[in-house]
Amino acid sequence: MAKEEAFIGSIDQGTTSTRFIIYDQNAKSIGSHQVEFTQFCPQAGWVEHDPIEILESVKMCISKAIDKATADGYNVDNGLKAIGITNQRETTVVWSKSTGVALYNAIVWMDSRTTSICRRLEKELSGGRTHFLHSCGLPISTYFSALKLLWLLENVEPVKEAVKKGDALFGTIDSWLIWNLTGGVNNGLHVTDVSNASRTMLMNLKTLAWDESTLETLKIPKNILPKIVSNAEVIGHVAKGWVIPGVPISGCLGDQHAAMLGQSCKKGEAKSTYGTGAFILLNTGEDVIESKHGLLTTLSFKLGKNAPTNYALEGSIAIAGAAVQWLRDSLGIIKSASEIEELASKVDSSGGVYFVPAFNGLFAPWWRDDARGVLIGITRFTNKSHIARAVLESMCFQVKDVLDSMHKDAGDKGENKNEKGKFLLRVDGGATVNNTLMQIQADLLGNPVVRPADIETTALGAAYAAGLAVGVWTEEEIFSNGERMKKDTTFDPVLNDELRTKKVESWFKAVERTFDLADLSL
Repeated sequence: MAKEEAFIGSIDQGTTSTRFIIYDQNAKSIGSHQVEFTQFCPQAGWVEHDPIEILESVKMCISKAIDKATADGYNVDNGLKAIGITNQRETTVVWSKSTGVALYNAIVWMDSRTTSICRRLEKELSGGRTHFLHSCGLPISTYFSALKLLWLLENVEPVKEAVKKGDALFGTIDSWLIWNLTGGVNNGLHVTDVSNASRTMLMNLKTLAWDESTLETLKIPKNILPKIVSNAEVIGHVAKGWVIPGVPISGCLGDQHAAMLGQSCKKGEAKSTYGTGAFILLNTGEDVIESKHGLLTTLSFKLGKNAPTNYALEGSIAIAGAAVQWLRDSLGIIKSASEIEELASKVDSSGGVYFVPAFNGLFAPWWRDDARGVLIGITRFTNKSHIARAVLESMCFQVKDVLDSMHKDAGDKGENKNEKGKFLLRVDGGATVNNTLMQIQADLLGNPVVRPADIETTALGAAYAAGLAVGVWTEEEIFSNGERMKKDTTFDPVLNDELRTKKVESWFKAVERTFDLADLSL
């Protein structure tokens, strides 16, 4: 006899891989499949993906995950009520409305080719780097989609031609996937959600609409932009030709916003996701807080057309897990990412070695695109275990820098604390399986770190949004996380305050050494 017959699917399209996970009504995964895809680096600082390869990875993951669940006795074909989508944010695609062909590779969020455009705008615009901050909550930076779109409009002939003909469509990866899932050239829906739109620099945070003055200033034609929708509503239905035709697409969030929802973060609660980069968000409820300490003002989520909008403060760190990949792939110090925990655990400190992974500059709270990576404090005593530990510490120091800024911006009233008066940081993402990393994080923060039993909360957040829109779950069920937290693991700090202070001071010295290094001679 077939088991439970109400399922929600979740497409989790990340920076290096795509997954499709099927959840039952208890939010338990009953089938999944993951595929890695190619990352292209044609020049220093340039990072691209092939949009077609991403699309094919989604097709494969959906098909394989359904096969696995069906083989285990789940009647997914009849029980799949909806799917949600979560995606790497800011990554930019422009494609042809008439042919469906991408007119250039997707320019990835960490790509820094737009540095010269940023400098130009900072000089031309009266507000400099913060010219658009009041409308969109974001500084002018290589990070955001608008700058990547400007580069495409200025440098890629097929994009220029398609815009002139009215044949160009712009979007982040969510838009590209939804357009293709709902029919593509055959009346595919050109939409994005409020969280992804909030990362373009083009959406007004208060009106949740494209900001006319920003579009005019940047000379971006409005007709190439997608329609903005909420995070939890029936957007459209999967078209014929896919393995799940007719299934509603009813949830869509950028990956970090999905992780917030997957962690059930209410107002005053924060989460940190450790992936290629690290992303820390604090839910500020319906309050839009403009940061004075180098953070971004963004959305948490809007769970329905008429639902209230939850906002957030965010600190984005460009290089976190990517530094471990660098140790593995470029230096050969480890053979697999999982080896770093054992290697780092062979020493009880970094031996005075500090590593700042400013490979393409530093994001929050520093915002220095002239920064480059440094490894300092090396002596004859230094060995590869010290370097491995310094890499783990670099991730944790960066998270602490962001959380310190959040504390200053939000104040005590903006943060929920436990019965002991401690602020809890919820963590998720692949790197959090590393217990050494999590203990270092708690020690450097001086606050507990809470890891959920299921660390892959991003896909779960997209599933929650989709399920909410079609009535599989209620908001109360999603945010009542008391039972779930009983299964979580808590890491309490053991480092004394004096040593913590000294280590932070040393970290700041290392960060300062990274500045103004972008023009070092080859």
